[in-house]
Amino acid sequence: MERVPVLDEPLKNLLGAATAKVMAEQLDLRTVGDLLHHYPRRYAERGELTALADLPLDEHVTVVAQVADARVLTFNKGGRGKGQRLEVTITDGSGRMQLVFFGRGVHFHQKELLPGRRGMFAGKVGVFNRKLQLAHPEYKLLDAESSDETVKAFAGELLPIYPACKQLESWTIEQSVSIALDSLAATGWAGLADPLPPALREGRGLAELPEALQKVHRPGTKADIEDARQRLKWDEAFVLQVALARRRHADTQLRAVARRPTPGGILDAFDAKLPFTLTDGQKKVSKEIFDDLATEHPMHRLLQGEVGSGKTMVALRAMLAVVDAGGQAAMLAPTEVLAQQHHRSITEMMGELAQAGMLGGAEHATKVVLLTGSMGAAARRQALLDLVTGEAGIVIGTHALIEDKVQFHDLGLVVVDEQHRFGVEQRDALRGKGKQPPHLLVMTATPIPRTVAMTVFGDLETSVLDQLPAGRSPIASHVVPAADKPHFLTRAWERVREEVENGHQAYVVCPRIGDDEDEKQKRKASPEDEAEKRPPLAVLEVAEKLRAGPLAGLRVEVLHGRMHPDDKDAVMRRFAAGEADVLVATTVIEVGVNVPNATAMVIMDADRFGVSQLHQLRGRVGRGSAPGLCLLVTEMPEASPARQRLGAVASTLDGFELSRIDLEQRREGDVLGQAQSGVRSSLRMLTVIDDEEVIAAAREEATAVVLADPDLTDHPELRTALDALLDKEREEFLEKG
Repeated sequence: MERVPVLDEPLKNLLGAATAKVMAEQLDLRTVGDLLHHYPRRYAERGELTALADLPLDEHVTVVAQVADARVLTFNKGGRGKGQRLEVTITDGSGRMQLVFFGRGVHFHQKELLPGRRGMFAGKVGVFNRKLQLAHPEYKLLDAESSDETVKAFAGELLPIYPACKQLESWTIEQSVSIALDSLAATGWAGLADPLPPALREGRGLAELPEALQKVHRPGTKADIEDARQRLKWDEAFVLQVALARRRHADTQLRAVARRPTPGGILDAFDAKLPFTLTDGQKKVSKEIFDDLATEHPMHRLLQGEVGSGKTMVALRAMLAVVDAGGQAAMLAPTEVLAQQHHRSITEMMGELAQAGMLGGAEHATKVVLLTGSMGAAARRQALLDLVTGEAGIVIGTHALIEDKVQFHDLGLVVVDEQHRFGVEQRDALRGKGKQPPHLLVMTATPIPRTVAMTVFGDLETSVLDQLPAGRSPIASHVVPAADKPHFLTRAWERVREEVENGHQAYVVCPRIGDDEDEKQKRKASPEDEAEKRPPLAVLEVAEKLRAGPLAGLRVEVLHGRMHPDDKDAVMRRFAAGEADVLVATTVIEVGVNVPNATAMVIMDADRFGVSQLHQLRGRVGRGSAPGLCLLVTEMPEASPARQRLGAVASTLDGFELSRIDLEQRREGDVLGQAQSGVRSSLRMLTVIDDEEVIAAAREEATAVVLADPDLTDHPELRTALDALLDKEREEFLEKG
């Protein structure tokens, strides 16, 4: 029987069933490898006092502090006699807090917790009588019964403090890690697979894996911690980049039909009728795409660009190049509103070139068809027929494109708009409709920092459009603190009226639709909660108040996701035609909606939206020659993180800068969650914002290793690490990616 690799050894074999069960249930640690990769969150020095001044309320914490005083108090138990409680004040120089113990253990704890004693204390931070306290904390004294010599020897020791929970204190985890390290050291670390090839490790001056694990859990100096971290970051970055490099390599082995535009064909005819010049960025990115399309393996390219940078134009030219080459192109949009909007703008841009077979159709024309779930049967039948015969060179649709019934004559290119809204399975199903794998272009208007692009979309080549087309106007953004300064909100509505009086239009965005029975019932049930915890503002209620109040007399319409698709389309058409002054909407307008005459946007309860979403929404104004205005309305207090986030959005129009801020404020796992990456989201040591150099270098090394040895035949230990990172489900996810 083959021996289990040491890091795959179940924890119950090492620590016993009871401890292993708690570790699995509370911290998702199941093997020796999981435990050894559960790294200390920070290190306390024996003589160091950690900051009590900024403890988070309601979180389980570990603090290192000294007992200042302790006293036993008697209290009345409300008719059930008297009870005793021990109150202990601890200090760390930056602040003080109270520990409180009740019941039988009071006198035991009183004997232990003498003034001057120092220890680690763990518990959930609460407040009593306006003072921070830990009730019944677990603790471990650091200097109990230590001789002076022992104290001196321990003075500089770095104490690892682990991410812990109520059932498992930091020092229990520390003891378990020690057992694991001692057990492995006793065998000389036999059977430990080191994922880094020796040449890479030596060339980069990185520690060996056993040494790194020892140093991260039992550091002698701060330099030890740095050595260990550098090595362990490389493990994570390199294994992840090898997975992505293998995916890219596999793609180069697939066969695809090369699609080269025909000179004098539909693309040239389209370019000749453009009323403006493409930006340098659009020309550069188009060349990258055309070069990819001309190869005989499938393009996999991510096109990211600021809101309004002209991505649709670049995508349309790519689709026309494929039509020129005898193929078909499909554009997949996340919502019906956006699919209809794309269909409308693309047919308008193409004019007679989109009217094949019709009176007035141009010589090189093709058909551009729309396919959505809510289409009537006759229109749907015709669209399906146009696709299977090849009459339609371009199809724009929602997930309805993926259904089994949809057949293409010769699918050559798939364009996915707003990638993060599509599951990989959906992309894969559409790609499977080509006779050979079609080329793939993924577009996103959410700027992605370079490191995230390399990590999350590492199997795609990246193109960036960072120039705005000529004629685009600047957008001024301001935070409107509605609770602190109600007159600011009054002024916001006056600004909307002024924009309308000047011949322009405005959006008002709300986080919720409103008016569904559930919400009505909730509000009826607890009117006293409404002031305390009111639900987010809703489209239907806000529209009603605006019509009756500050925007009375203006043409106010509503748009939200529960409307029938035909009604949604009709509202958008009226707004685009200037037949409505103000559109009160949910985030259905977030992507792709293009009304150049809309110059103002008021976002209600703006603190309920993420940074990237606010940036996306703001991009709906300033799309014409008049300057744009975006007002972020909030009731959050000035010092709150939510207000700081809104301040950051108001202070810059640079989406890449905002995406960095967004990433710094969110947990890493949100960015690398399975919905986007299909790779284990818990990067334990690597942070994609701070470790850009490591990630870029790891990508280079990984590409070289995979190029020389695609199956990793000469790197069995790397293969083992890869299998641990990519379980079957994740492997399939990357396969489809």
